[in-house]
Amino acid sequence: MIPKKRVLLLLLLLAGPVAQPVTAAEPLARATFAGGCFWCVEQPFDELPGVVSTTSGYTGGQKLDPTYEEVSAGGTGHAESVLVLYDPKKISYEKLLDVFWHNIDPTTANKQFCDWGSQYRPAIFFHDEIQKRLAEESRLRIERTKSFPQPIAVEIAAASKFYPAEKYHQDFYKKSPIRYKTYRFGCGRDARLRELWGKAPSHR
Repeated sequence: MIPKKRVLLLLLLLAGPVAQPVTAAEPLARATFAGGCFWCVEQPFDELPGVVSTTSGYTGGQKLDPTYEEVSAGGTGHAESVLVLYDPKKISYEKLLDVFWHNIDPTTANKQFCDWGSQYRPAIFFHDEIQKRLAEESRLRIERTKSFPQPIAVEIAAASKFYPAEKYHQDFYKKSPIRYKTYRFGCGRDARLRELWGKAPSHR
């Protein structure tokens, strides 16, 4: 008769190596940017490998649960912004910063292209001290390397509560491509980007 211990050992050997426990997936990271009309800010980030989602919304102000009408009228303190959810193993925050800079006009503090007011101010809202440092370093780098004479007027501030915009604003460039392209062209966004950076970013 085979002892019980030997039977258990044989069964373990026949079963093969013990499976390793499944670990939780690495957490996704957040980045928040304001660059004028949030319709136009979503698209360049959506095109990046490693970006999981973008959400248009409002942040940086005092008004609780603001509506589009309230923010666009001014006075709420909020800026039209985009919350980017990304996988830091696939794309770096530095890359997101680079895409941000080259899709805005960094020379205007309370204006982006044809939209005026503090609600359209360009801003980087950092979520931790590392993002703050990288954002500040990127601003200094742009100041050193820019080909245009105007100073950089982009705000860098701590992220506050983010309020998602109304459903019809989400993925607007996909839902209403003709209206989106008409607005973008009429606003002179790509023409100004070419003037600032040498070429306009590619868009699908």
